[in-house]
Amino acid sequence: MLSIRCGHVKFNNIEAILFDKDGTLEDSQSFLRELSIRRARLIDAQIPGIGEPLLMAFGLQENRLDPTGLMAVGSRQENLIAAAAYIAETGRSWFESLAIAQNAFTEADKYLPKNRTTSPLFAGSLDVLKILSDAGLKLGILSAAPTSDVENFVKEHQLSNYIQLMMGGDQGLTKPDPRLFIQACQLLETTPNVTLMVGDSQGDIIMAQQAGVAGTIGICWGNSHAPHLEKADVIITQLEQIQLD
Repeated sequence: MLSIRCGHVKFNNIEAILFDKDGTLEDSQSFLRELSIRRARLIDAQIPGIGEPLLMAFGLQENRLDPTGLMAVGSRQENLIAAAAYIAETGRSWFESLAIAQNAFTEADKYLPKNRTTSPLFAGSLDVLKILSDAGLKLGILSAAPTSDVENFVKEHQLSNYIQLMMGGDQGLTKPDPRLFIQACQLLETTPNVTLMVGDSQGDIIMAQQAGVAGTIGICWGNSHAPHLEKADVIITQLEQIQLD
């Protein structure tokens, strides 16, 4: 087991680290913003006037994605249900509302590049993952995105030599349910009390802490002011701040 240091905070006896994907390893904010706009426009084309309220529901305000908003931290299914709920408020039945939302989400997906993830790695992330893996730490990705998206992300960015677990939020549990974290640890053949969680959302932090994690690292790239991460043991602004001690 190893010691990990982030600034003035030191974590001892660490065997594994689980990372969130979107906003933590993957610089996906621009993509998520464009995807939310495309989904809202497709629904607005059928139900004029609903586009702006939908964008607010997704967490897009003044063309900026709220890091605590639904699009940034919620699963695809949670975004779908939220969209259907707004549609239902226009007087349509739930089944019709859900069908409209599903069709819009499917159409929006057609605009995505095929056979590749949609966003780059944050600068420096690859080097950090390599250093941590070479030191003998077990590394995994635990995301709210579908497992297939996580697998594509790892494949595209050639991370398979470093990432031992690729797990999404489509396995029956979603963040911040601590059972999801416990399940991920089991698959990684480790335990929460020797595992760190690195994430950019409150859900990542709460999930891990309730699971009995060894420590939580909140990351807000380039911005140390992150009130939504205040419950984390430490907040970092770039992945390079995670260092072997």
